[in-house]
Amino acid sequence: MPPRNPNQSRSNSFIPYLAFIVFCAIFVFKVDIIISQTIFTARRNVDIVTSAPTIVIGNGTFHRHFIVSWGESRARILEDGELLELSLDKLSGSGFESKKEFIFGKIDMQIKLVPGDSAGTVTTYYLSSEGDHHDEIDFEFLGNSSGNPYTLHTNVFSQGKGEREQQFFLWFDPTQDFHKYTILWNPKCIIFYVDGVPIREFKNLERRGVPFPKDQPMRIYSSLWDAEEWATQGGRVKTNWTLAPFTAGYTNFSAQACIWSYRTKSSACNSNDFKSKGWLKTGLDSRSRAQMKRLQKKHMVYDYCKDKWRFPKGPGRECRFH
Repeated sequence: MPPRNPNQSRSNSFIPYLAFIVFCAIFVFKVDIIISQTIFTARRNVDIVTSAPTIVIGNGTFHRHFIVSWGESRARILEDGELLELSLDKLSGSGFESKKEFIFGKIDMQIKLVPGDSAGTVTTYYLSSEGDHHDEIDFEFLGNSSGNPYTLHTNVFSQGKGEREQQFFLWFDPTQDFHKYTILWNPKCIIFYVDGVPIREFKNLERRGVPFPKDQPMRIYSSLWDAEEWATQGGRVKTNWTLAPFTAGYTNFSAQACIWSYRTKSSACNSNDFKSKGWLKTGLDSRSRAQMKRLQKKHMVYDYCKDKWRFPKGPGRECRFH
């Protein structure tokens, strides 16, 4: 047997190692491909699921913007956060409030009121600041005995002074469907709208000595509560508790508003916003004001400006400029 070549023997000894290295490289490459395909497939499946028309992702409006402030289980947020219901029984009513405060805003809310005999109940939707000299802008819906219309009660407080009530009989049944109630509050005026129709205007008349809400941040509030001592026909018609619980619904909330920051003691709106955003500078034009006057003539049932019994020395100075 001829002697073995040592160099050839050393070369042959490296072959197994080389084969192992090649095998590992191929294995890693294959695993990388499998992982990449898996990730791609997973992403594709996620895209398909989230874009499928059968998948409905709610905005959770009431979860995001409001908290239930009282009444515990009598206030319920339903339909993925897009419907809020308040209820009232003999033990308690209920209410909610916005998480944020605002300086000026255009606030829309659709409400369906307590049906049937709602005498003694009051459903509210309003803006209010805090403190003894608070500002407030009110929608209040005074319940009725069956067959009688709801009374829509409006009021404006500035620097703690209210007594500016105007009341209307609604020209539709507010219990059969949701209707939109809007508060527009900007540096020029406050306007109340029902289904997009202006029903009341409170102008900024500071130059005439009338305080106007413009410096105190306000929060959105709503409640359903028992006011049988005064709400229906001056308290002559009491709440029929055998019909409880009474329920009102809220939906389609939206807001264009200047959010107030307690950290900076300022609002989110700047000088450019006051120039460019229509709701911050709009008021009633002549056509809209004429529409409002026609509606008031037909549907207004109380105007503090004409109440000589309550105000024998005359109502507020702002009444001269309505």
